[in-house]
Amino acid sequence: MKESVLFKNWGTFRKGKDPGSIQVSFASHLQYSLSKDQYTATDRDLYLALALSARDRLIERWIRTQQMYYTHDVKRVYYLSAEYLMGRVLESNLLNLGMLPETQEAMEEINVPLENLFEMEPDMGLGNGGLGRLAACFMDSLATLQIPAYGYGIRYEFGIFDQEIRNLQQVERPENWLKFANPWEIARPEYAITVHFGGKVNFVKLPSGKLAAEWVETSDVVGVAYDTPIAGFGNNTVNTLRLWSARASKDFDLAYFQEGDYLKAVEEKNLSENISKVLYPNDETSEGRELRLKQQYFFVSCSIQDIVRRFLVTHENFESFPDKVAIHMNDTHPSLAVAELMRILLDIHHMDWDEAWDLTVRTCAYTNHTLMAEALEKWSAELFERLLPRPLEIIYEINRRFLRDVAVRFPDEPQRLSRMSLVGERFGKRIRMAHLAIVGSHSVNGVAKIHSRLLAEKELTDFAQMFPGRFNNKTNGITPRRWLMAANPPLAHLITEKIGDSWLRNLTDLKKIEPLAEDAEFTDRWRAVKKENKVRLARITKALTGQIIDPDSIFDVQVKRIHEYKRQLLNVLHVITTWLAIKYRPDFEIHPITYIFGGKAAPGYQAAKDIIRLICQVGEMINRDTSTNQFLKLVFLPNYRVSLAEHIFPAADVSEQISTAGYEASGTSNMKFALNGALTLGTLDGANIEIMDEVGPENIFIFGLTAEEVAAAKQGYNPRAAIRDELLHKAFDLISRGFFNPEDPGAFNSLVANLLDRDPFLVLADFEAYREAHSKVDALYRDREAWTRKAILNVARMGYFSSDRTISEYNRDIWRASPLKIVREDVELAQKRKGKAGKP
Repeated sequence: MKESVLFKNWGTFRKGKDPGSIQVSFASHLQYSLSKDQYTATDRDLYLALALSARDRLIERWIRTQQMYYTHDVKRVYYLSAEYLMGRVLESNLLNLGMLPETQEAMEEINVPLENLFEMEPDMGLGNGGLGRLAACFMDSLATLQIPAYGYGIRYEFGIFDQEIRNLQQVERPENWLKFANPWEIARPEYAITVHFGGKVNFVKLPSGKLAAEWVETSDVVGVAYDTPIAGFGNNTVNTLRLWSARASKDFDLAYFQEGDYLKAVEEKNLSENISKVLYPNDETSEGRELRLKQQYFFVSCSIQDIVRRFLVTHENFESFPDKVAIHMNDTHPSLAVAELMRILLDIHHMDWDEAWDLTVRTCAYTNHTLMAEALEKWSAELFERLLPRPLEIIYEINRRFLRDVAVRFPDEPQRLSRMSLVGERFGKRIRMAHLAIVGSHSVNGVAKIHSRLLAEKELTDFAQMFPGRFNNKTNGITPRRWLMAANPPLAHLITEKIGDSWLRNLTDLKKIEPLAEDAEFTDRWRAVKKENKVRLARITKALTGQIIDPDSIFDVQVKRIHEYKRQLLNVLHVITTWLAIKYRPDFEIHPITYIFGGKAAPGYQAAKDIIRLICQVGEMINRDTSTNQFLKLVFLPNYRVSLAEHIFPAADVSEQISTAGYEASGTSNMKFALNGALTLGTLDGANIEIMDEVGPENIFIFGLTAEEVAAAKQGYNPRAAIRDELLHKAFDLISRGFFNPEDPGAFNSLVANLLDRDPFLVLADFEAYREAHSKVDALYRDREAWTRKAILNVARMGYFSSDRTISEYNRDIWRASPLKIVREDVELAQKRKGKAGKP
């Protein structure tokens, strides 16, 4: 198609990064894409116009990236994750495109505050916690490192939920993040995939004489692809995040409608579309469990079929499949990928079992994210048989062959068979999804050194002994573009002014600021940046909670998913005892401190919801105490999410990472806090240990039992005997008699009883050590110079925790995909012409 001059000129405006081109593109989208002008446009319209303008500049690179992947026949990494906690992406896209300053200038010239437009963007409702945020960081790093990659997941219509605090309790409201459309995604109905459920399996004889399975009489759901561009930083790579939305194979039954049964006419449509309706439906009910399993198979089947389709575009057979395809399962949710790839190879392409299994194992890899048994998913065999009869048959056959291999390897240890089986029998027949992922992968990794060690030595030791070369560690990381440059511009600019901006690509270059920890001018400016960030968070806190907090107080922060092992209870018990010490001990001195909590409790997790209620009730009472509230306050920030975290991390002084040792796989909030200059107060758990190794034990506050001591302490543990502090006794008395919640005095009876009678996560065993660690925090904070010096050293020594480093290790050891530099087509043509001109 021949380009007209007009089209070429318009293309220049769509590609241009100068303020004038940005303004033309912005005005054009406002008028022609949104049908608005300067009089009728809302702030949301202005945001959409700018987002579409940024997307224009991604599109050409995006198309070029895919073209070059095909022409170079690259090996591609396919990252399968149930969550992608992307947050807001306008600012990060502008940053990665290298046009954030120009956009700022363009918007200022037309009196449109860019910050206001950023605030109009909803967080993408595609994730819940660290798992999803890690996946988002990884997608950023894959593109920045120019590794050919695709993310696959589900396009949830609703996120997990929006959290409100009403009557001091969590209330869940639908997270309708797609209410005003998503300007970043492009629908790809031409790549729709059919997914089977139910039905039965027949075996037929092929002309070759082989038996082949046919999955028939199924109820089918259609997966429609929606693609989102993922830009690399400072290069031309734009990778793809492909999300699947469920649609009915038959939208509307006209016969039922004509008979007047209007509900029945759309029943199939509604049931099908429920699959991608909401992230993590409550699995406390049988219906919820069925929907979760449907979600997992739907997303995996769509993704594996799409991967195979793409491979066969340029390959006639599967001989080179593992050399061109790397499938990575992010936790157990996508573990059905093993069975689904086998199904396609066996049933569709009629491959022999041994050949199909060899290709599957060499292609697939698995990351484990937990040491907690309840998080290692297990599905009822009865539910599996009803929903997924053919994948279940394949899993049974994988298990049959695997157990024979185990028996041959360990002939004198028959007890291993039940421990290692893919099918558990203890509480009824259940399919162990983590076992399926391990057996069907060539690599199994943990996400912190201690986590990987405990997996191999304890939780999965049988498998580590069976496959000694399969287990490895890949410590998590975070992207500095999002979590320092975008989240904390004042600090990022201060650092860049002193050492340049190479740290954005090579985070270890932050080491260059170490000498500046002794520079008075630099430390003064460092404290000014922290104060600016704290003032901003104080403003946000007042807007969200009505509470006024003092930016000169210590901001002690624990924000993360609410769970008993993360021990928000330990924190709030210490808050109560500190309040009591201020109140009743005249000689007790403390620097003013504000305890900041945030996080969501799963709707079906009553203990976690009770913890939130207790935190809020305690805050309600102690914040009213005029004799102490100038020294101590407690606030709970509702609806914790990425965009709120970007205001919290830069403002924090203390990062609470206090999980019971041996329970947190890694954590990444610990890295984000430290990268923004907060000092860690934590246990020897997850990545805390490696943070301590990097920043130095003198620059972190470590307390409590080790993982080995936790295991030993649980033998004959008496929680009541662990209470040695009279103020802790009094705290329990106040909670038990309903002091903090007089309208419902028995609300926390179950929490108290669980702590005093069981204390499964050793809150009370670690309490005294935790109190002493807080005393050290208080003492150090009073020495302004010493605190600032340690904060600077924390930032300077966080280079190891870049997700770029993590992804480089994944690629070096597991995927082995060659990076490809994306060259713009016009640049490539110019280079070719220049090359020809230079020939004699």
